[in-house]
Amino acid sequence: MQRLLVVVNRAAGTTDDESVQAALTVLRSGADVTVAATADADELRRAVAGRGDRRLVILGGDGSVHAAISALDATGGLHGEDPVGIIPLGTGNDLGQALGLPLDPSQSAAVVLDGIPRPLDLARDDAGGVVVNAVHVGAGARAAAEAARFKDRLGAVAYPLGAVIAGVSTAGWGLRVEVDGRVVEHDAAGWAADGDTPVLMAAVCNGPTIGGATPMAPDASLDDGLLDVVVSLATGPVARAAFAAALPSGRHVERDDVLVVRGREVAVTGGPVDLVADGDVEEGVNARAWRVQRSAWSVLVPR
Repeated sequence: MQRLLVVVNRAAGTTDDESVQAALTVLRSGADVTVAATADADELRRAVAGRGDRRLVILGGDGSVHAAISALDATGGLHGEDPVGIIPLGTGNDLGQALGLPLDPSQSAAVVLDGIPRPLDLARDDAGGVVVNAVHVGAGARAAAEAARFKDRLGAVAYPLGAVIAGVSTAGWGLRVEVDGRVVEHDAAGWAADGDTPVLMAAVCNGPTIGGATPMAPDASLDDGLLDVVVSLATGPVARAAFAAALPSGRHVERDDVLVVRGREVAVTGGPVDLVADGDVEEGVNARAWRVQRSAWSVLVPR
C-alpha cells in the first residue's frame, strides 16, 4: 500500500474543509495517509523533513506548491525520480491546469493514486529561491498586489482585474533584461530592454499561464529546458490599457512593444522593483537572476 504525507496550508482561505475531506476520502481508499496541516514555512519544512518514505502530496494552489517544493528542496528531498502529488485547491491553479490535473478534488486525488510521473523543470534564483511556474517583475507584481484586494470576493476573476488596474496605473521601470547574457532587443521595433528605456513588466515563465489561466507566455512548456521571458515596454497610458486588454486572450505577444525570448538564464537589474514568484511578493528588489534546472522534479499526472 502507498504511504502518503498530505500537506495542507491551514492558513489558505480557499482550502475549504469539504474539498479537503473529499480528496482525503479517495486517498485513504488506496493509501496509508498522514495529514500535516501547517501554518508557516518552518512547520512545513519540519513536516516534509520528517516524512520518511511517504510520498509528498500537496493540497492547494500554486502558492502552496511553491512553498512545499521550496521545503522539499531545502531538506534535500527534491528528486526528479520521486514524484509528488498535487491536488489543486487554490484560486488560480495555473500549474495544475497546465499539467492537465482535474480541478475536482476527488478526481485529482485519484490521479495521485494511479497517475504517471511527468518530469518538470524548475527555475532557481540567485537568492536561493525556486520557481515552479512563473515570476513577474514590475507591473506583474503590482497586478498580484491589486488582485489580492479582490481575491476573497471574486476568486479567479480577481487576477485579470488586477492586471487591468496595474496596466493602466503603472509608468514603468528602467530595467535591464538579459537572456543567456544578451540584452533583450526587438530588432523590428527598434527597442531594447537595456535599462535606459522604461519597462512595464518582465515575466520569467516556466509555465504558460498566470492568475487563473491568463496566458502570459502562451507557448511556454514546463519541461523543455527553457524559460520564456516576456518583456513589455507598453508604458504610455494608451499602450498600457491596450496591453492589459490584450493579455487575457494572449494577443499581447503580437504587439510591437512586447517581445518573448527563450533561454536558460535570465537576469533583471535596475530596481528597486517589486516581483512576485508563484504568488509570493517581494518588494524593492534591485537585481535578480534565474537559471533553469531541467527535470528537477516530477508530478503525478493523468495516464
